[in-house]
Amino acid sequence: MKALIVSVDLGNPDYQAHADEFAMLARGAGAQIVATVVARRARPDAAHFIGKGKLEECLLMADDGGAEIVLFDQALTPAQQRNLERAFKRRVVDRVALILDIFALRAQSHEGKLQVELAQLQHLSTRLTRMWTHLERQRGGIGMRGPGEAQLEMDRRMIGAKVRLLKERLARVQRQRATQRRSRVRGGTLSVSLVGYTNAGKSTLFNALTRSDAYAADQLFATLDTTTRRVWIEGAGQVVVSDTVGFIRDLPPTLIAAFRATLEETVQADLLLHVVDASSPQREEQVAEVQKVLADIGAAQIPTILVYNKIDEAGYEPRVERDEHGTIARVFVSALRRAGLDGLRGAIVESGQIARDNAFNIENI
Repeated sequence: MKALIVSVDLGNPDYQAHADEFAMLARGAGAQIVATVVARRARPDAAHFIGKGKLEECLLMADDGGAEIVLFDQALTPAQQRNLERAFKRRVVDRVALILDIFALRAQSHEGKLQVELAQLQHLSTRLTRMWTHLERQRGGIGMRGPGEAQLEMDRRMIGAKVRLLKERLARVQRQRATQRRSRVRGGTLSVSLVGYTNAGKSTLFNALTRSDAYAADQLFATLDTTTRRVWIEGAGQVVVSDTVGFIRDLPPTLIAAFRATLEETVQADLLLHVVDASSPQREEQVAEVQKVLADIGAAQIPTILVYNKIDEAGYEPRVERDEHGTIARVFVSALRRAGLDGLRGAIVESGQIARDNAFNIENI
């Protein structure tokens, strides 16, 4: 699908990284980018997010490039989206809807599909008026995957009933996971979750640690469904390792809420391996974004090791770094080359023993 990207620079220092990331999201959703228009503003316009002059420029670019859809790299209000669609006479998809669309495209498990559908319906419920204006033109495509046309025609009451049903189903999944976790704690099994920014190499590291074959690709949100494997690590015994969904800037709150059942694996882990792309120029900002989401889901206090991955691309050597207290803080590895994994296993044994003892003591208070 041919797409025009409207990239809005609001003066943030990480604008370029944000814009590049959005282009990757668009391509990941199947868009053929025909042109990109950059708008610089101190604050969004209340009616169209961009000014009238820039809107006219965008209209010309969309017509010249034969764009079928317009993608905004910021979150739009329902009113802004409605006004823009009237002006463009095309579907307009903002950053939130595009991320939801990619999640709908990539979700494989029944649970993952439930979570995506819940997030999409919650997002749709705020924009139902807009949807009624052009239902006859909806034929799927970017921004419209997931709930089909029949669901999009439901009124707010029907959407509310569907949301309640999905929440009940996900609550059952959550209870099942909680039962499994309690069983692991009683058995003294160490639980380790891989977290990190999307495309940091979590799945590749997961495969290297567990000798597994979970799907790994050089794309945003390659992993949506939590994958769990048991692995024997000398000194720690049986360890349960979970690969979780990656985080990203401005992750939609509805998505975080919908994926809470999946993210519970992170919240309830004994130890987190925060995987960082060591070769990324934005790695510090990405670390901060992940820490922000971890705080949002109540996982900020879980013992964490920063795992700097892709050292083969960054020019680093495998090593383990400690903080001023002698606690392991950072481990440098290449999951692809399987370099530094012995150091990481040793860090899991050392940090995990303390974390597991604390978890066991709390469970038995």
